[in-house]
This record gives sequence, structure tokens and C-alpha cells, in this order.
Amino acid sequence: MTKSELITRITEKNPHLTQKEVEKIVSTIFDEITAALANGDRVELRGFGAFSVKERRARAGRNPRTGEKVAVAEKVVPFFKTGKLLHERLNDK
Repeated sequence: MTKSELITRITEKNPHLTQKEVEKIVSTIFDEITAALANGDRVELRGFGAFSVKERRARAGRNPRTGEKVAVAEKVVPFFKTGKLLHERLNDK
């Protein structure tokens, strides 16, 4: 699902909101999640999951084409862990 598809579905389920209003709401939510992660905070959405950041140490990697060793700098990457309810819904038989 893309962001525009999400906006369309929310608009269809909430006819009292315009598409512009829903677009602003969705963008604000994503911006707030992004800002929190950029600050190193954890974002938990009960029943859905939790977003956090993890630090990856610097390491030696390999160029897959040449096999040459390449230094990979340390970096911070986003991480998502599913919530219990989402996990159960995905694995419900």
C-alpha cells in the first residue's frame, strides 16, 4: 500500500473529511514519527508495533563485484518490531 492509497482508503471510510485534510493528517503522523526517530526516541503504536533506531558498528565489508575489502562506516538504521495483536492477526489460520 502506498501513501496515496492509504489516504484514499481513509477518505472513503470518513466521508466527513476531505482528501486534503486526510493527506495533512497522514503527513503529520509520518513527520512526527520521523522526527521522534531522528531524536533517538521510540514510537509505540499499541496493537501495531514499535519503531526504534539501532546503531550498527563500523565493519569491513566486501565489494560483491571485485571482492575487494571496503570499510563500512557506523550508521543508525530504523527498526520495526510488530506488536502482539498484529503478529497474531498475521499468523491467524
